[in-house]
Amino acid sequence: MAAIEVQPEKGQSSQRERSTTVTGTLLRIGGLIIFDAFALFFIYLLLSDGYWPLAAIIGLITLVMNYIFLSPAAYPMRWMSPGLAFMLLISVYPILFTIYISFTNFGASNLLPKTQAIEVLEARTFLPETGATLTYTVFVNEANNQEFGLWLIAPDGTSFFATPGAEFTAEELGAGALDANGVPTSIPGWRMLTRAETVRNISVISATTFGLEESAVSLTGRLGEAAQLQPRFVWDPAQNAMIDKRDNITYFADAETGFFTSADGARLSPGYQVTIGLQNYQRFLTDPSFRGPLLRIFAWNVTFALLSVLFSFGLGLMIAIVFGRTMPGQRIIKSLLIIPFAVPQVITLLVWRGILNPLEGVIPNLLQSVFNQPVGWPPFFADPTWVKVALIVINVWLAYPYFMLISSGALQAIPTDMYEAADIDGASAWQAFRNLTLPLLLVAVGPLLISSFTVNFNSFNVIYLFNSGGPPMVGTALPAGHSDILISYVYNLAFGRGLALYGYASAITIMIFFMMVIVTIFQHRRMASWEETTN
Repeated sequence: MAAIEVQPEKGQSSQRERSTTVTGTLLRIGGLIIFDAFALFFIYLLLSDGYWPLAAIIGLITLVMNYIFLSPAAYPMRWMSPGLAFMLLISVYPILFTIYISFTNFGASNLLPKTQAIEVLEARTFLPETGATLTYTVFVNEANNQEFGLWLIAPDGTSFFATPGAEFTAEELGAGALDANGVPTSIPGWRMLTRAETVRNISVISATTFGLEESAVSLTGRLGEAAQLQPRFVWDPAQNAMIDKRDNITYFADAETGFFTSADGARLSPGYQVTIGLQNYQRFLTDPSFRGPLLRIFAWNVTFALLSVLFSFGLGLMIAIVFGRTMPGQRIIKSLLIIPFAVPQVITLLVWRGILNPLEGVIPNLLQSVFNQPVGWPPFFADPTWVKVALIVINVWLAYPYFMLISSGALQAIPTDMYEAADIDGASAWQAFRNLTLPLLLVAVGPLLISSFTVNFNSFNVIYLFNSGGPPMVGTALPAGHSDILISYVYNLAFGRGLALYGYASAITIMIFFMMVIVTIFQHRRMASWEETTN
């Protein structure tokens, strides 16, 4: 007997679809409300601490997510919304933040926003002349292991028990007899901590003040010693200044330098971030003390990238031409020649450091024997010229297998009948290479040469791992090395040698970006002219 299918009525189907649509809409809106609540709370915390750039990008991501999930036109983007959010946060934000801090004084002395710099200064304390230094013994509440109290003994011998916001005498506590050190043997509801227990909890105890507000006691840096410390700096919003209660000095906020500065020029540390406009760029372009080493570094950077590409391409092309002909063991030899490209770059660089070591390296020992030179020659790590020669040799060693491979493929794509026509016309091997092989090869390999120049222009690993940019230049305003390229110089400004000049380093980074744009445009035009000539 055949099964009978019962079709739902049209009204029931429409009602079910509407129910599903309403449920999905409510879930979507509910999820957005939760997401917006967390985002707004996070933005509030960031703004209260002065981190408005990060708050701005979080706000932008929140608006984008709301548009995607509320607008029917953006429905296809819902599945890619997490990736879009991470792209904005991880890729776009660092670029925009780098541009932003290049216009600020962001650095080691000006790391914090103004709000947090004020909090750091307000946390500093001092011992006034009327304040007393006391010895303490720590007790813990037996009912609450996180509540501590101090038995305090003043220099005049008086003693009392202090908890946060309160003080008690021994009689009020019903404390037991005092021992030889003047400390009660027992306090009802409290247990005396051993020295080891005190050390384990010292961070929590140090963050607490004990006693009445007007005579509160805090721990000093010495174990067993407390004092009636007072805040040294007080923020005065009316004057936009920090008041030094110890020395009675007023430090006014300086919007140009990002420091609280007194009338005699003294500054408080830490400073805070302020916008300084184009000062970092002006320093880069106009200040002779900064421009001098930068011009030398830039010239060496271009030379290093250009010679690395030229020699690597030349060596790779020569090997590709030689092994393009029939010869025994060709495949094995080609496989061995690719090894420098297959070995991790870090390992290769460390091996080259050992090979070129003037005292024990293979190459220096060989050169010393051949040229009858003393130990330590050639000075691959101490002499600017020899260091640069070594870096170019190492970089060529790392890159030539890449050019050998792409040149081999490009050479095979050139039709053989073109060479036959050249032979008929009586062209020599050099003429065929110069007028036929090289132009056709550059059309295919030219874009790779441009990208290789860009890679070598920012070849940080080779410079940093071999000699850290040394040897150092003498008489420069900021530490710089003879073999530094722009990227290693920027790294040292931002993260190395204790400078942390993030704003200035960011400005140089932006300048490097524009330099690379100009070089790339020039190279692309050059390649276009080659293609037109070939066609």
